[in-house]
Amino acid sequence: MYGVMGKMKAQPGKRADLVAILLDATADMPGCRSYIVAEDLNDADAIWITEVWDDEASHKASLTLPDVKAAITKARPLIAGFESQTITRVLGGTGL
Repeated sequence: MYGVMGKMKAQPGKRADLVAILLDATADMPGCRSYIVAEDLNDADAIWITEVWDDEASHKASLTLPDVKAAITKARPLIAGFESQTITRVLGGTGL
């Protein structure tokens, strides 16, 4: 399995709006086993996104889905930046 973990910064005061967009667009993505969005408790503008996919191809294909493309367009003005991203090989765990 293919994993992506990253920290994203929202524009000041826009974190809840950004989270809503991300969660709304990720309901039906083929090959996605888990898509978790979490608020950073130490940074009012930061969120953490943890994804698990069947493989890298499924992850890349998700970026072509109409709902995902629309969410990216809608979210882009709310994003202040990306602080980190890590690619992992997921071995298993609860919920997978």
